[in-house]
Parts: sequence; structure tokens; C-alpha cells
Amino acid sequence: MIGVFDSGFGGLSTVKELIKLFPQHDMLYLGDSARAPYGNRSTETVIKYTQEGVEFLFSKGAKMVLLACNTASTDALRFLQQKYGNEKKVLGALIPAVEEALEKTKYGNIGVVGTRGTIVAGNFEKEILKRSVFLYHPASKKAQKIPKVFSQSCPLLVPLIEEGWIKKPETRMILKKYLLKLKSCHIDTLILGCTHYPLLEKEFAKKMGKNCILINSGKAQAQKFKEYLHLHQEIAQTLSQNGTRQFFTTDCPERFAELGSQFLGQKIGDVQKIEF
Repeated sequence: MIGVFDSGFGGLSTVKELIKLFPQHDMLYLGDSARAPYGNRSTETVIKYTQEGVEFLFSKGAKMVLLACNTASTDALRFLQQKYGNEKKVLGALIPAVEEALEKTKYGNIGVVGTRGTIVAGNFEKEILKRSVFLYHPASKKAQKIPKVFSQSCPLLVPLIEEGWIKKPETRMILKKYLLKLKSCHIDTLILGCTHYPLLEKEFAKKMGKNCILINSGKAQAQKFKEYLHLHQEIAQTLSQNGTRQFFTTDCPERFAELGSQFLGQKIGDVQKIEF
């Protein structure tokens, strides 16, 4: 089974993309909604919470776990990969989005939107700068210049999305205000650095214009995972394919099923509550 861990609901947008690519694969999802958000937690706390969630998914039969949460990917991924070594596989969400942005940017102006914690940490920018040195522009085959990165935190978007205010004019006005700086920087690629933001992807596209390519981190993670399995057939062959989906939350199952269905794009049935 494929395990997916997130601090709440947002990772279901990643599961939505995984289902498109792996419709028959069995999947487990855990959203730690009772302790969300992770963005304002210390690194030590994020590592502790993430490890608990990952261990739970492994105990339920997951052969590998994807961290859909950007904060967990930033703070806990390296620790977990070093802890488990080759025994258990854990993959993050940050690098797939960065790699896709570098592959698609034309003029080297990359924007990043995310929660306050994600933007303050600056890990998207660090990974973009680190990887850009080794990449080549696909069209010219010449060394790609180091891109400029422009970041913007959007702290109000997650609560607005979770309150179901996606289509409200207030949400559109707030989003427009957040994106003013990025539009003035003439970016050509924008990373949606939060798993909630795909629910506002159409609004992001309208505000940024047709010349700006949006990078949906959930889509990027799902696609890179597909490529990973293609290169690691020994792991791919261990993943069961019965089309089952199991959902777990640390908070209210009813709320998780209701709100989570919006992220998943289909109705969620049984949700089990767990406690750590």
C-alpha cells in the first residue's frame, strides 16, 4: 500500500492526483487535523508528530510513505530518511515541485506562495538555487542561469478554504492583494507551495495571467513518484493493487469526510479516528 501523511486535509489534493496515476493501487491516508497547522510548530515538534504519523501508516501496511505536507517535508524528511535508511522509504513534497518549476521556467523568475511558516523557512528558495546550478535549459541545452525567486506568504487562504469560502468575493480580493507583489516581479512560474491551494488554482491562474505557469505541488509529487517507481521496480512490485482507500484522522471524522471530499474531488466514506 501507498501511505500518504499530511498535517490535515490538504494532502488529499495529492491523493487525488495519485489516484489518477495509480487507480488500482491501495492507499492509506492520515491527516493529523487535531494538531494542525504544523507551520507554527518547532522543528523538533514537527519531527515528533511526523514520525508518529509515518510509523502509524507503516504499522497499517504501507510499504512506503509520501509526506504531502510541505512543513513535514522541510523539517522531518531528512531525519526520517536517515532513521529508516533502506529499510523503509519516505518521500517528500518539496523537491518534486522545485524540479518541475526549474524544468518549466523560461526566463528564470520563479514565484512561491505558501503558509507563513513555509515562506519564512525559505526552503523552496534554497532548493531552487541549489538545483538550478546543475540544470540545463531544455530548449537551448545551454547552462540555465540561476533564477530569481520571489516569495509571498498567504496566511489567510488556508482558513478561508477550510471554511468553504473558495468562491466568496472576499477570498478573491485577499488573493489579489497577496499576488500584487508577485505580478510586479513578472514571474513566469509560480509554485503553489501549500496542498490547500489547488482548490484555488483557477483563481490563481486568473490573477497571474496566461503567461504564468502554475506548479501544483500535488501533481508534481504524484508525477515524480510515478517516475520513482519506474526506476525502482523492486519497490513497485511490492505495492498491492486492489483499489482500496482507507482514511484516518486525529480529529473529527465527520468533519474530515465533509471537508476532505472537496480536496479529494469525490465523496469520502468511512473515516477512522486515531489518537497518539
